[in-house]
Amino acid sequence: MENFWDFKVWGMLNLVGVLLGTLLLANSLKKSVKFVQKSLIPTSVLAGIILLIISTVYNAISDKAFFDLAFFGGNGYAMLEMIAYHTLALGFIASTLKKDDEKINKKRSAEIFNTGLTTVSMYLLQAIVGMVITVIAALIMTDFFPAAGVLLAFGYGQGTGQALNYGGIYEMDFGFVGGKSFGLTVAAFGFLSASIGGVIHLHLVKKKNPQLFANLAKAKGEKEMILNEDDSKDGSLGKLTVQMAFVMITYLITYALMFALGELVPSMKSLVYGFNFLLGVLSAILVKGLLGFLKKKNVVKKEYTDNNLLSNVSNFLFDIMIVAGIAAIRLDTITSYLGVLLIMGVVGAVITYAYNRFVAVKLFPNYKEEQFMVMYGMLTGTASTGIVLLREIDPHFKSGASTNLIYQNLPAIVFGLPMMFLATFAPKQPYIAMAIFAVYFVVLNVILFRSYLFKGKKKAEQE
Repeated sequence: MENFWDFKVWGMLNLVGVLLGTLLLANSLKKSVKFVQKSLIPTSVLAGIILLIISTVYNAISDKAFFDLAFFGGNGYAMLEMIAYHTLALGFIASTLKKDDEKINKKRSAEIFNTGLTTVSMYLLQAIVGMVITVIAALIMTDFFPAAGVLLAFGYGQGTGQALNYGGIYEMDFGFVGGKSFGLTVAAFGFLSASIGGVIHLHLVKKKNPQLFANLAKAKGEKEMILNEDDSKDGSLGKLTVQMAFVMITYLITYALMFALGELVPSMKSLVYGFNFLLGVLSAILVKGLLGFLKKKNVVKKEYTDNNLLSNVSNFLFDIMIVAGIAAIRLDTITSYLGVLLIMGVVGAVITYAYNRFVAVKLFPNYKEEQFMVMYGMLTGTASTGIVLLREIDPHFKSGASTNLIYQNLPAIVFGLPMMFLATFAPKQPYIAMAIFAVYFVVLNVILFRSYLFKGKKKAEQE
């Protein structure tokens, strides 16, 4: 039996308290320091960087791991990784449980489909470029992990959680020393790329077309998401409690699926548990479908899920994921990789900017700036980063860009699934994996630009 005054009892709570307290500090800096405001760096990223600086300085002075102090229970770094791992899936579940209210016509369906294809195409391009860099590095550096470049796609394209997941798989299953920190560092560079690239582009837009640019301050009149009135006063469960219950029940279903798949195919257990977010999305779709079915059959008479509350829940979870993921970086494990990481970070930002700009101009001419900003932000950070950049030029979300971001998940999952499996093949055969990535990239872009490539054929058929 543990004593209540033991650090083992308080370690996790102390860690969470520090994460949330640093988020408040970062939020204050965002509101009071003009330079930080103009940088557009997300608050959660700033909080993570603050903790990373503190832990790095402490480690250098004391030669002890900051988050492994007794105050954090003695294993704070492991807990940070665990927090980032779980909040990734929980955040996706909360987002997926939201009701789909918008009616999608044929034109909008095509734009959403193209957005999903753009997402996966960008993953592939990032993986190809990243692997070219790390394969060359492996030829120069002794014992360097040639498939490390795939983490550019997960760190930039999918964010902190997946960078940690695949970095962990490479570290545990393939012997990539420092794989987790490598992936998390790539993700941190991605957020910086979103902030720096976003600011540069916004200034270019403002200079070229001042009428289009709308400062974020003008969005103050926008309706804020607020917690709905609590029902607990009449004896029923509070609405936030209900949302959290659905999220956690869905995650229990997710765990049951992962456990079953892991037992059926033990050799793929690491991969299965690395897909916690994907199985979480599928479980949420099932739960949402079941609730809809029961509502139609009049078994359930009340609308239990609330979009505003679920948005607040998912935003909270993603903020925690980002700050925990960046704080979990161990710079001492990747010092010999810093040159490769810097090259990957810069090249990753450039190709992500260029490709998304090209796609937005060609396929989304009616709202090319909005589509570019949301996609560049998402594909260097997370969906939240994309929304932060989008609000600078579309504060009331009048363009279709924000809707594209929400609904593109389904086509992105369908087309992205082969790449996720291929990512675990890359360490075994990096050159073959690069070739497959390249072929798949070409195939997806043929589909993506079908309206241009087959325009002549369509005209001939009509004639």
